[in-house]
Amino acid sequence: VQLQACGGGLVQTWGFLRLSCTAPEGRISNYHMGWFRQAPGKERETVAVINRGGQSTFYGDSVKGRFTISRSNLKNTAYLQMNSLKPEDTALYYCASSTAIQMYYYREDYFSSWGQGTLVTVSS
Repeated sequence: VQLQACGGGLVQTWGFLRLSCTAPEGRISNYHMGWFRQAPGKERETVAVINRGGQSTFYGDSVKGRFTISRSNLKNTAYLQMNSLKPEDTALYYCASSTAIQMYYYREDYFSSWGQGTLVTVSS
C-alpha cells in the first residue's frame, strides 16, 4: 500500500508535534502500522508500532513515555503524537506498513511498504 506521511516541522525542545500517515489508494486496516526514523549518520530505528486492530503497541526505548502511536481505521490514518521533544529526536520520520502475523507485528524486517518521510527538527 502506498503511504503518505506529514506533520513534520521545526519545534523547540520540550515542544510537540503530531505526525499523520495515510494511504490515499488503500486501506490501512489491513496492516500493522509503524513509525521509524533515521538521523544523519545513524541507522534507522523503530520509533513505534501498532497492530492492525490497535490493541497492541510497541515503542523504542528512547521514546517511551513521550510518544504515542494510534490509528483510526475509520479515517484511514495512523498517528504519532510526539511530546517533550528533544534535539536527539531530530530525524527523518517514516511510516510503514506490515502484513506480518500478530506475533511479529513489531518486527521492522516485516515492514515492506514505506512512505516518503517527513522531517522533524528539534532545536535546542
